Amino acid sequence: MLTKPPAPRNPLDRLTGAGLAWGEGTYARLAAPIGAAAFALYILLTAFTAWVLPDANWDMLPYLAVAEEGTYPDVQALHDYAYSTVKAGVSAGDYAALTDDGGGYRSHMTANAADFHSLLGMYRVKFLYAEILSTLSSVMSPVEAMRIVSVFSVLLFGAITLLWLRSEGALALAPVVGAVLIMAEFGDAARASTPDLLCSALFLGGLYAYVRGREVATAILLFLAFMARPDNIVFLAIFAVLLIAYRQKAWGALAGFAASFVAYFAISHWAHHPGWWPHLWFSSIEQHYNMDDFHPAFSATAYLRAFATAALRAVSMNSWVGVLVLALAGWYAASRAGFRLDRRAGILFAALVLGVLAKFTVFPIHDTRIYFPNLIPPFLLLVGPLMALWSSLGHGERRVGLHVIPGDKQ
Repeated sequence: MLTKPPAPRNPLDRLTGAGLAWGEGTYARLAAPIGAAAFALYILLTAFTAWVLPDANWDMLPYLAVAEEGTYPDVQALHDYAYSTVKAGVSAGDYAALTDDGGGYRSHMTANAADFHSLLGMYRVKFLYAEILSTLSSVMSPVEAMRIVSVFSVLLFGAITLLWLRSEGALALAPVVGAVLIMAEFGDAARASTPDLLCSALFLGGLYAYVRGREVATAILLFLAFMARPDNIVFLAIFAVLLIAYRQKAWGALAGFAASFVAYFAISHWAHHPGWWPHLWFSSIEQHYNMDDFHPAFSATAYLRAFATAALRAVSMNSWVGVLVLALAGWYAASRAGFRLDRRAGILFAALVLGVLAKFTVFPIHDTRIYFPNLIPPFLLLVGPLMALWSSLGHGERRVGLHVIPGDKQ
């Protein structure tokens, strides 16, 4: 049985109680600026870490190669350029780890230009990232260009998140969103020299434009996110189907999907992508040294084995499953309390969750970075209902009804 604690008699206890009460009252009055400042500090620290402590990952080599294919048409020359560029841009220890694994895959690719070149179709499809690197490399070192893109992506992602929270009157929840970012391995994505975080920032901007009813911006940003990582076509297809099924007027999202759908086939053909099954075989079943004319027969057994292995690793080694479950729990709790997402936001929330499940089903791979674009937007959709719930609890009353996102005209 809960009872009211007795009034403190010790002067130290009274002083401590008064201090806590003052701190609580001060934070309650300044929760929004404190939350925004704490989140901004976290974003700045993450951007700083991305610059001074970048992750030297093997994918740097093929990304730098596809960025300069026009300059080095010869296979051996392109191979030498990629490896020499990375060698000049990372520490000796990191370079050794990228190029020598005791006679394994990395050692083989270091010595074999033709096999290295055969892999580039799987990287060439990240067209926007390669073009940005190619442009920046004309004014700075290519490895620094990768770091600049990472830092810019961190800052852009943070700015859009704060803008979203501000528009919902939910800056007080910014530290909570920061905690979710930590759980979703935002720092690892920032340090990686890959297009993943660039895609995520553009994707988040497109979704924010959607919830605000900015159709032109929605179409452009979702298309650019697709051009950074074409596997976003899975989410766009599901989103388009839901919008049509529920007769939601959102021509920006539909236009973004239509443009991405056409570009998907054009880019895949231009990039000489090996195709879905060979790529899945390479990534989730067995690394193949040469992808030229590699067309293994489809095997349901091999697919199910890859699916089961990826699922086990996702649950035991990565965080995206837990983050997704947490978002669903937040949605359920807010709905049960009577604070539901409106129709426009609800369709997006469903598409984001289904998009993760569909992407894993189509291409079972366990890494959180693959699903990161879909992990944070559900929490941003929920901040409005959660703030309304918080307000109702503060006033000792329960408000039942739909939460309408400001700016939604539907």
